[in-house]
Amino acid sequence: MDLRYGMNPHQRARLTSSETSPIRVVHGSPSMINYLDALNGWQLVREAAAVTGAPVATSFKHVSPAGAAVTGDLDETMRRAWDLGEGEIGPVTAAYVRARDIDPKSSFGDFIAVSEPVDHELADLLARVVSDGIIAPGFAPGTVEMLSRKKRGTFLVLEADASYEPQEWERREVFGMVLEQERDRLPIAADLLRVVHGSEPGPDAVRDALLGMVTLRYTQSNSVAYVKDGMTIGIGAGQQSRIDCTRLAGTKAGIWWLRRLPAIRAMTFTATVSRQERLNWQVRLAEDALTESQRTALAAQVVSASQIVDVDGADRSGWLDRLAGAILVSDGYIPFRDNIDHAGGLGVRYVVEPGGSNRSGEIVEACRELGLTLVHTGTRLFHH
Repeated sequence: MDLRYGMNPHQRARLTSSETSPIRVVHGSPSMINYLDALNGWQLVREAAAVTGAPVATSFKHVSPAGAAVTGDLDETMRRAWDLGEGEIGPVTAAYVRARDIDPKSSFGDFIAVSEPVDHELADLLARVVSDGIIAPGFAPGTVEMLSRKKRGTFLVLEADASYEPQEWERREVFGMVLEQERDRLPIAADLLRVVHGSEPGPDAVRDALLGMVTLRYTQSNSVAYVKDGMTIGIGAGQQSRIDCTRLAGTKAGIWWLRRLPAIRAMTFTATVSRQERLNWQVRLAEDALTESQRTALAAQVVSASQIVDVDGADRSGWLDRLAGAILVSDGYIPFRDNIDHAGGLGVRYVVEPGGSNRSGEIVEACRELGLTLVHTGTRLFHH
C-alpha cells in the first residue's frame, strides 16, 4: 500500500506488512509520520485505559505525546479555552480536552488517539480545532462524515482493532541492517511501585504514576513527565541529558499552571482573535517572553490594553508555589540530585524512577531533605 509520502514529502513510502492490519483507514491518505503517531498514540491510550480503568486521550506531535490524560473534571481555564460552557461534558471529550490543554501550543495540528469510540460531542469539538487526524476503536454513526470535512477533506480518520495483539518480536531496518527485539510486554501495574523513602502513595498517586509510566513508554527517550490529577502536565522528551528532560517538563508544567493565574486567565480578546491565537498569547505571558513588537500586537487584540499585565517575579513565584501534589516520572534512572532539587521547587511530592544509579544514596538523601517520597520501579522504559 502506497503512503502519501515518507518522513519528508520528497521521500516515497509504502506499507509492506504481511500481517492483518491493526488499523483501518476510514478516511484520508496517511503519511509515514501519521502512521507512527497513530500507532504509538493508540498503544498509549489502550494501555493507559487498561491500567487506570478510565477513558484516556493523548495529543501526539512528532512521535511523542504533547499531553495525555484520563477523563476527569474540567477547570474554568479549560472550559473557557475550548468554548465548552458550564454544562456536563462526556468522558471521552473530557479526556481529550484535558490532554490537549496541557500544551496547547505544541498540540496545534496534533494527531489524536482516544481509547473509546468517538461520539458526536467529541466530533463536534474536533470540527473546531486544528488537528491532522484521529485514531479510535470506533465511531458513532455520522461522526466520520463530520470529521471527513475537516482540513478541506484531508483530515485522517483511522479505526483501531481493539482486540489486535502484535507478534512477540518486532523489527526495523536501518541503513541496510535489520534489527529485531522482543516487544516490550512487561505489564505496567501497581506492584512495580516500591517505596524507598517516604509514605505509601494513595490511589490517585498510584494512578498518576502508572499514567506517567505508560506515557513515557511511548515517548522518545530520554523523557520525564510531571503528572497531576490524571494529566501529564509537562513532558520533556528526546533530550540527551536527564536534567534537561526534568527542566523542560518542569517548564511546561509551570506554563500550564501559570495559564491559570487570575491576571492571565481574565484577559478578554476581541471577537476576531482565534482560539489558537488566544492560547498562544496566554502561553507567551506565562513564559514571560513578550517582545516589544508582540506587546504592541497584543494590545490591538484585547478588549482593553490595560488587561495586559506584567507577571512579575513575585506574582510568578507566588503562584507557582501553589502548584502542589505533582508526581515526577522518569523513563530511566535519575543520575544526579539536581533533578530532585529542580522538581522539588515545582510542587512535586512523589518521584518515580527505575532506581539503580551509582548515586542512589544522593537521590534518597535529596528526597529526604525536601520531604519527597521516592519510588523505585526497577523498570526502564526507553523508546526510540
